[in-house]
Amino acid sequence: MVTEITKGIKVSVETEYQPAYSSPSQYHYVFTYRVTIENQSDNTIQLLRRHWNIHDAALIPREVEGEGVVGQQPILEPSQYHQYVSGCNLKSGIGKMGGTFLMERIVDGHRFKVTIPEFTMIAPFKLN
Repeated sequence: MVTEITKGIKVSVETEYQPAYSSPSQYHYVFTYRVTIENQSDNTIQLLRRHWNIHDAALIPREVEGEGVVGQQPILEPSQYHQYVSGCNLKSGIGKMGGTFLMERIVDGHRFKVTIPEFTMIAPFKLN
């Protein structure tokens, strides 16, 4: 697991290779990642947008940007957390992701970016 704290917002990510959904002979490797966002600040915040940088060892890096996470824009009171699971497909079986969340402080509308720590995705048999 990797973790980073930005302005009192803790983001942790755990990854898992999904062999049942992967087909290495077809260059199709599926990974899931669980993101936990914990509000350790004194303010209520809302997650508005996400921005991912995806690096696949076999391809040109790509970016994904959009509203919320898995269709939600969660509001977190101090000490609350939000957790979700999503996935990523790679062609090489080796890659990494990282990025930012755009958050808004509810009390005054101040917007700020929170770092999503960079994490790796490696099909276990690629390590041999």
